[in-house]
Amino acid sequence: MIHLEVIEREDSVQTAPQVCMHCQDPICARVCPADAIKQTADGVTQSALKPRCIGCSNCVLACPFGVPRYYADIDQMMKCDYCYDRTSVGKRPMCATVCPSQALAFTTLEEIQRTRRGHPLARFTFGEEVVNTKVYVMVPEGTAELRPSLVQLGGGAAQRGAPHPSYDVADLLEST
Repeated sequence: MIHLEVIEREDSVQTAPQVCMHCQDPICARVCPADAIKQTADGVTQSALKPRCIGCSNCVLACPFGVPRYYADIDQMMKCDYCYDRTSVGKRPMCATVCPSQALAFTTLEEIQRTRRGHPLARFTFGEEVVNTKVYVMVPEGTAELRPSLVQLGGGAAQRGAPHPSYDVADLLEST
């Protein structure tokens, strides 16, 4: 249940996986008026419980990472749940299992520190709000926190006036 975001660039078919960060104090759960979003004892934030989700989309709007998605056809919010059916029995999440570049990994913090450059960080600052997560991102040494902000994608195409059309990576691969 990860989302693959297409980065609109003129000279690339680059994409970025959007996984749930499994916040220590998930704002998506805090803003849910139906108490439909639960966190497991080991810190995994689940998708909304079908019998409880009222489809209000508060969670979609509140998540600083833009992860939850509301699906009108089933009237429910869904998101990455760490493949809890797999990880709760010792298996890796499917995204980490099939990621060809190993950019997505499911391992111990010690293994990450031993095998990756930079250092793992699970602390993000959005304005005045600090969000600590279960998921780590590799950052350059000396970086204490990440301060994500809105960035304009498309390599400046929007600045030139004409937006770059979206394209589907699978279609591009099939046509070569």
